[in-house]
Amino acid sequence: MSKPSVHVAIALLFHRGKVLVGWRNADQHQGNKYEFPGGKVEAGETPVEACRREIFEEVGIGIQQWHVFDVIHHEYDDIEVYLHLFHAQVPEKYLNDIQKPWTWYRRDQLLELNFPKANQAIVQRLVWAQQIKISAEIDTLVETTGADLNHKLFYFRTEADQTAIDQIQQLDDIALSKLIVNVDLWEQLSEQVQKKVSAIHFKHDQLMAQMAGQLPTGIRCIAACHDLVSLQKAQVLGYDAVILSPVLATESHPEAHGLGWDTFASYVESIDIPVFALGGLKPNDLEIAQQHGAYGVAGIRNF
Repeated sequence: MSKPSVHVAIALLFHRGKVLVGWRNADQHQGNKYEFPGGKVEAGETPVEACRREIFEEVGIGIQQWHVFDVIHHEYDDIEVYLHLFHAQVPEKYLNDIQKPWTWYRRDQLLELNFPKANQAIVQRLVWAQQIKISAEIDTLVETTGADLNHKLFYFRTEADQTAIDQIQQLDDIALSKLIVNVDLWEQLSEQVQKKVSAIHFKHDQLMAQMAGQLPTGIRCIAACHDLVSLQKAQVLGYDAVILSPVLATESHPEAHGLGWDTFASYVESIDIPVFALGGLKPNDLEIAQQHGAYGVAGIRNF
């Protein structure tokens, strides 16, 4: 006997690095657990229409601009669920209109909350490691193990050629889950491997040439940004995170003037998605970077 199925629209609402979360009552399916706002897609309604309606009814704010995040299928013992996920930023002017008991949580705090099983993939995508190592030598990813691997991602910065494809195809699932590759290389990988990498990277010029609706869905996308315009465009297009550089002057690009921490902080304050600081930094600069609004740090030679 087939299980009943239900389609649900879920909203991921962001503000200043935090995510809006609520609590499911005991009398609801998967009750006594935390939840993201949303509800069932009604007959004659599209998922995005349901998302817009549910957020107005449940949270009390009317957000029109939504980005597709993912569609997740999950089977419980008694029901089959299709989660249609969308994400949006909440402007400052709406904060006082948000109804209780919705609460803002930092992304790392989501790992401590008891969500329904179907939501675990969402949480894993929202929480990033705090360090990104950038290298053209993929062997350094393979050699990174244990606790160190849990705190780092690896951006394989290389040409999109057959050698790179072959190297990636040989990685195990754990290594792939920490791997970031540029979109040109990602598009040449097998569909099976595409789904397993941690994120797709877009260079600054690739970001600036992009139009709305062109981002892949169901996988994290991170963009390289160098100024306020590119940062804001990345957010408008629906990127999951950005790398902002150069923060400080570097040996590899001595001609490029660093933004400095004050400018970096003012740029970061204008957007709601995670920002990684890059340029002249070491791993132990994480604390000072976070004091200036960064989510994490990235680096090449010092990492």
